[in-house]
Amino acid sequence: MIAREPTIERLAIAQSLLLTPFGLNETHLARALAEIKAHRVDEADLYFQYTRSEGWSLEEGIVKTGSFSIDQGVGVRAVSGEKTAFAYSDDISEASLLDAARTVRTIAGAAQAGRARVASKKIAKARSLYAGLDPIATLDSTTKVALLGKVERLARAKDPRVAQVMAGLASEYDVVLVARADGTLAADVRPLVRLSVTVIAEHKGRREVGSAGGGGRFGLAYFDDAQIAKYVDEAVHAALTNLDARPAPAGEMTVVLGPGWPGILLHEAIGHGLEGDFNRKGSSAFSGRIGQRVAAKGVTVLDDGTIADRRGSLNVDDEGNTSQRNVLIEDGILKGYIQDAMNARLMGVAPTGNGRRESYAHIPMPRMTNTYMLGGDKDPQEIVASIKKGLYATNFGGGQVDITSGKFVFSASEAYWVENGKIQYPVKGATLVGSGPECLKHVSMIGNDMRLDSGVGTCGKEGQSVPVGVGQPTLRIDGLTVGGTA
Repeated sequence: MIAREPTIERLAIAQSLLLTPFGLNETHLARALAEIKAHRVDEADLYFQYTRSEGWSLEEGIVKTGSFSIDQGVGVRAVSGEKTAFAYSDDISEASLLDAARTVRTIAGAAQAGRARVASKKIAKARSLYAGLDPIATLDSTTKVALLGKVERLARAKDPRVAQVMAGLASEYDVVLVARADGTLAADVRPLVRLSVTVIAEHKGRREVGSAGGGGRFGLAYFDDAQIAKYVDEAVHAALTNLDARPAPAGEMTVVLGPGWPGILLHEAIGHGLEGDFNRKGSSAFSGRIGQRVAAKGVTVLDDGTIADRRGSLNVDDEGNTSQRNVLIEDGILKGYIQDAMNARLMGVAPTGNGRRESYAHIPMPRMTNTYMLGGDKDPQEIVASIKKGLYATNFGGGQVDITSGKFVFSASEAYWVENGKIQYPVKGATLVGSGPECLKHVSMIGNDMRLDSGVGTCGKEGQSVPVGVGQPTLRIDGLTVGGTA
C-alpha cells in the first residue's frame, strides 16, 4: 500500500466527511466564494468542521456519566476593512452555503461589473505534528471504564485520609476544512484527549482538594499505568499538602514560581496582552512598544504552535495558515505580536498562524497556542535557597487580568512559605497581585528547568474557548504583592 503525503491525506479525510456526503465538491466552494467576491471584500473564507466527542466521568466509586456527541457545520465569513460579516449553519448543503455567502457579502458595496473570480486552487502548506487518528476508537468502552476505576483504587490506596475521588476521561476527533477566496485550501485532523483526577482529603473535619491530569493530541493509550499513577500521586500529594497548610502571609515579597503549569500566569498576564487585536486597537499595555524593553534581561517568551503532540499545537490554524514558532519577547525586548489574518493585514504584517476559533459557529481571532518562557542558567534549588522571606508557588488555580492595564490577580492552589532559603510549611489562600508588564521587569533569576504543562489548559476569550499549552522554568520575581489570609 502506498501512503499519501500527510497534507493530501488530511485534505482527503476532510472532503470525505464534510463535502462528499452532502453532494459538494471544490466547484461548489468556489461558487460560494465567488458570490461573496461579487462585492468588494478584503477577505472571505468557508470553514467546515466535523467534531465527534466522548466523555466518561467517575464519582463515588462508579462511572456515573458517559456522553457522546457529533457536531458538524460550516461558517461563512467576509471581511471588509475592520468589519466582519459572519453566518453559520449546521446544514451543510449547496443551498445553505450560497444563502450564507449572499448574506455576508452585504458588508461591502458591489464590485465592478463582470464575473467575480476566485484565485486558482493552492493547497496550504501544513505541518505534521500529530497523527490523524480518531482517539475515541483507540480504547474500547470497557477499557475506558476500567481506567477510571484504576484511578479510584490507586488514589484511595495512597492514604486513608482520601475521602473522595473524581476522574474524567475526554476524547475528541476534530476535522476542519478551510477554503479561502485567494484559492487556498487547507485541512486538519485534530485528535485531543485528556484525563483529569481530583482528590478530596479529609482529616479532623477539614477537607482539602488536589487535582492533576494531562493529555494532548494522541490516542488514549498514552494513559498507561505509569502515567495514571503519576497523576494520582500528584493529586493526592496536593490534597494532603493542603490539609497541613497555614494561612498565607500578605504583603510585598519575593515570590518564586515553579516550572510548568505556573506558566498560566505568563499566559494570562503577558500572553493576552500580546495578541494582535488588542494592540491594533491600542488597548493593550504593550501597544506600540515593539523594539522596547518590556522585561528583564534573560526573559524570552515564545508562542509556539509547532510542538509535536501538544494540546495547543496546530498543523494549520483556523484560517488555513501554517502554525509557527513566534518569538514575542527576546532577552527582554518586545519583538512582535501574535496575529490572525485580519489584524495582520490592518497592521501591515504577516499572519503568525494564530487565527483560532472555537467552532464553525464562531469567527476567528488572534489566540495563543503553546506560550512559554525559555529556561535560564540557575539551578532551581539555588533559586528557592535565595529567598530570605517569601513565597514558593508551585501550582495555580483561577485568575483574572485586565488587558488594558496588565493588572492581574491569581490564586495559588499549592504554595509554601520560605525563610532563609528553607521551606517552612505549606500555605493556603495566597493570591498574587501585580501588573504583567511590571512583573516581567522584576524577574531576577531564571531556572534551567523549563517545563511545559501536562496538557490541561483551556483559554477563554470573548466567549470562545480553545485548547492551549503553557510553560516556564522556575522563576524568582522580586517585590510582588501577595494577598494572604494571615
